[in-house]
Parts: sequence; structure tokens; C-alpha cells
Amino acid sequence: MFRFLVRRVLGALVILLIISAVTFWLFYAIPRDPAMMSCGKNCTPDMLAKVRHNLGIDHPVPVQYWYWLKGIVVGRSYGDFGNCSAPCLGYSFANNQPVLGTIMDRLPLTLSLAFGAAVVFLVFGVGAGMIAAVKQGKWQDKVATSASLLGASLQIYFVGYIAMYFFVFKIGLLDNPAYTPLTQNPLKWASGLLLPWLVLAIIFTANYTRMSRSQLVEQLSEDYVRTARAKGLSRANVFFRFAWRGAMGPIVTIFGVDLGTLIGGAIITETVFSLQGVGRLALDSVNKSDLPMVLGVTVLAAGAIVIFNIIVDAVYALIDPRIRLA
Repeated sequence: MFRFLVRRVLGALVILLIISAVTFWLFYAIPRDPAMMSCGKNCTPDMLAKVRHNLGIDHPVPVQYWYWLKGIVVGRSYGDFGNCSAPCLGYSFANNQPVLGTIMDRLPLTLSLAFGAAVVFLVFGVGAGMIAAVKQGKWQDKVATSASLLGASLQIYFVGYIAMYFFVFKIGLLDNPAYTPLTQNPLKWASGLLLPWLVLAIIFTANYTRMSRSQLVEQLSEDYVRTARAKGLSRANVFFRFAWRGAMGPIVTIFGVDLGTLIGGAIITETVFSLQGVGRLALDSVNKSDLPMVLGVTVLAAGAIVIFNIIVDAVYALIDPRIRLA
């Protein structure tokens, strides 16, 4: 297991390096001078040259990329803007603030949104899939399957605005989405994010219902499950000890990818509900051509997906002994 994890971590570093390099190169394919945003309206040529020097964009692109990588390890100086200690992801072109500090300010909201929604859609999705598999062919199965097909056809930007209008403005059942730190007021934290959690749950629950149902139906027809039944084991014991455990592998894989994507920034969700998280930060940074911020968010999103893929592989091996032995 240790050698496997070391290989995956090294592979993840290579992937992140490639993603950052491609993002860096694509940004400079845009015909726009980022120094103009920092220089302001009354910018003279001398002031513009000084800003370029402070931001480190007066060098060729490969040199700039090398300085960016070096800053992550040992830090970097940005002239009049000050020193950026390691790990340094640079200074924003738009507001002259450290990239890492800005992302860390937005990250708690995105983490709260991601993990809260994940708990909701995982519990309801897998639960509905389990009921549908056990009651295969009966009305419970038909209701769960039909609901999942309907949920899969919906989009966040549509459901989000409809839910906002009805539950917040029309009947006032839920609070207007807003973020309050968990340590400050847990109840307000949950109530402020409840509507985004539920909207995300509607979209994601459909996928998990269909996936868990199909996997459980397949597992319940396997020879080892029929053998366990023939030996006299209880129905619940056979279901949870054999069928459920065998079906969780693909579900864990998809869950890891979805959770990594949400942590990387649920752009549409945060935009619909006016939440200032990492996803909204990424969208604003792209609109402003703010390379350091775009690069920082991109690396964060890719890192979250890669890290959760590694965790999923490890959990997969714990769930399924066949994977561990292989």
C-alpha cells in the first residue's frame, strides 16, 4: 500500500505540473496586458514598466513560470508589493493581494458547501438506491427510478432560481443563502447553506440512486450472494455483509470525483446563490484576466480532484479485498 501511495503522489505532482504549465501558456495567448489593471487609469509608461517589474511579468513566459514554481518552494519577492513567503502562488493582478491568502479566505465557504451537500446527496441517493434494489420491480423501485430520471434532467441554475423564489421569497420557509462560519454560529451556518445543499442534493442524488440500485441489483444476483443465502444467513446479513460491500466500490469512486470537483469550486452553485466561494473567485478572476488567481484556483481544483482520487483508491482497496490482493 505504501509503494502504491508513493507512486500515486508522484503521478499527482506530475499532473499538477502539467496543468499549471498549460494554464500559464493559455493565459498568455490572450492579447491583454494584465499590468494595466494594477497600474490604474492615470498610468504613465514609467509606472507601467515598474508595475510589470513588481509583478514579475517583464520576463519571458518560461522564466515567469520558473519563478512561479520557485515561489511555491522558497517564496518570492514582488518589489514594492512586498515579500511572499512559501508556499507563494503569487500576487493578484486585480487587487495586489496574495493569491493563497485570498483563496484561503474563500475556501471555508466552499468546503462547507461541498461537504454539507455531499452528506445530503450521499445519504438520500444511496438510501433510495438500496430501497429500489431490495424492492426491485415493486412500486418503491418505480418511484425511486422515476424520481432519479427526473432529477438527472434538471440543472442547478434552473432549480436554484426556482427554489430561491419559492422557498425564500414566496413562503419564507428557508433563509436567504449566506455563509456564517461554523465556529461562530453552527445553527446559522447550517440554515444559511441549507438551500444550496438541497438543490445540489436534487441533482446529485439522481446519479447515486441509479448507480447504487444497478450495482446492488448486480451484486444480489452474484453466485457468492446466492451461496450465502443457501447457507442460511439472514437477508439483512447477506445484503450488508456481501452485496452492499461489493456495490460500494464504483459509488466511492464517483463520490471522490464529485467531492473533489465541489471543493475545487462549484461555480454555478455559488453564482446562483451569490456565495463568495472559490468557484465565484475563479469566475471573477477569468473575467479580469487575473493569471495568478486563475492559476491558483486551477491548481487547487486539480489538486482536490487528484487527492480525492488517491483517497478513493485506498478506500476501494479496504472495501474490496480483491482489489487489495491485486
